[in-house]
Formats: sequence, structure tokens, C-alpha cells
Amino acid sequence: MDNDFARAMWRVLEPLHAVTYFAPSCTAANKAAGFRGYWMGYFAARSAPLGAVGPGVIEATFYNFHPAMIRRAIPDAWTFATPEIALTTRSTAAAGVLQALVPDLAAVIDEALPALQAAIAGAPAPGRALFAANRDLPTPADPAAALWQAATTLREHRGDGHVGCLLAEGIDGCEAHVLFSADTGAPEQMWRDNRGWTETDWAAARNRLQARGLLDDSGITDTGRNLRIHLESRTDELAMTAYRDIPDIAAALAALTPAAKAVAHSGAVPYPNPMGANPI
Repeated sequence: MDNDFARAMWRVLEPLHAVTYFAPSCTAANKAAGFRGYWMGYFAARSAPLGAVGPGVIEATFYNFHPAMIRRAIPDAWTFATPEIALTTRSTAAAGVLQALVPDLAAVIDEALPALQAAIAGAPAPGRALFAANRDLPTPADPAAALWQAATTLREHRGDGHVGCLLAEGIDGCEAHVLFSADTGAPEQMWRDNRGWTETDWAAARNRLQARGLLDDSGITDTGRNLRIHLESRTDELAMTAYRDIPDIAAALAALTPAAKAVAHSGAVPYPNPMGANPI
């Protein structure tokens, strides 16, 4: 089993996890819990496994949001609802979406969940704050919520590793978006609007990347493209530490694939999206 397996697993876990950000019932649930506006619900729900943390912790762990965007939501969010409420709200709402969208979800859970949980139990935690915090949450009693939580935990494991790769290469949060957009053609405004960066921030990041030879006036350079290939390859390599030597993990991937396709093709997760995920 090589690092391509980690990429394949990410492609199926990402839409299962991402319903929490995009499905109307999930965003409505955050509002009903007391959070004011979409982004307050987002920052509170995603960071809730860490406890009632301040904006600095979210700036460090989420990595690619403008700090001012975070501070508009946190710590005020915790005056409206506790992390415990946010955790219950997010898993219950996401489970409801999966139950509505995935045919024969019970069979998918039976086939995939034990292997995912084994992967979580064996995956390395040092340096992976969001993964470790999600790993240590109690397993939801509802099997659909347990599947969503497992997908979320492994998704954050990969994301924590990716942040480490960006740090190692000296690529900051805004620069990561500029480089991705230049390489893939993803619309710049989508990234700016969803991560809080201004046009001035974006231009400054582009200038920094040009100074390193990663971009030029015509777009991404060969050096920049090779760096992106390295970042993604290294991220896959680090993500594979969760999956090696896990019995039935290949069968879990096979079971999850049609479930992920059902979610992706339902329209519950938009494409393109600010996570950089492509439809499976």
C-alpha cells in the first residue's frame, strides 16, 4: 500500500466530513445552538474539540485564515454556546445529512467504521493538535455520527500534517492560497472571501512568492509547481502513517467510495470550494 492510498482516502473522507460546512441543515443547527452568523458557527464547531480556546489557538491550528476574521467570532462564540453544545450540534446535524444522502448507510458503517477507528487509534498524534483533540472525543452512540466523527478525525490528521509541510517550506496561510490558485486556476476571490484576506494581502503574498521564484508575471513557475507537488506528496506520506498495517482498510475505502460519491453528487458540497477538494 503506497502513499496514493492516503490521497484516495482523503478524497472520500473529505465530502463526508464537509457536509458540516455546507449542508443547510448543519448551518441551521449552528444558528439554533446560538451562534451568530455562519463563520462564528464554523470556528466554534470546528475548534470545539479543543475546548473554549481563544483566537490564537485557532489561528495556529487552522493556519490559513486571516487572524482578524477569527477574532470577529472567537472568543465571543463561547458566550452564546459551550464547546459541548457545539460538539453535539455538529455531529447530530452531520449524521442526519449522511443518513439522508447515503443509500444503505448502515452497511457502509458496518464495513468501514471499525477500520477507520483502528486507523485513528494507531495514528501518531504529536504535532497534530486537531487530530488529537478529535481522537479523544467520546464515540457518539449514533452509528452515523460515529462515522462522521471518524471521517472528521482522520481528515484533521491529514490537515495537521499538511500544515507541518507548509511550515517546513516557509509558506504562510495566504501564500498557500495564492500558490494553489495559480497552479489550479481556482478563483482568487473565493479564497479571499472565505479566508478573510484582502486584495492587498493577496498581492503582498504574490510578491513574496515571486521573490522566491515560485511565481512570475505569467503565473506559477516550474519551481513553484514542483514545490506544490512536493507539498502534496509529503502530505500523503504523513497521512499514510494512519493507514499502514490496518486490517480491512482497503475494504473500508471501497465501502466509503460510493457513499462519498452520493454526497458529492447531491450538491450538498459545492465545487469548487475553499477546501480545495475536487468531486470524487
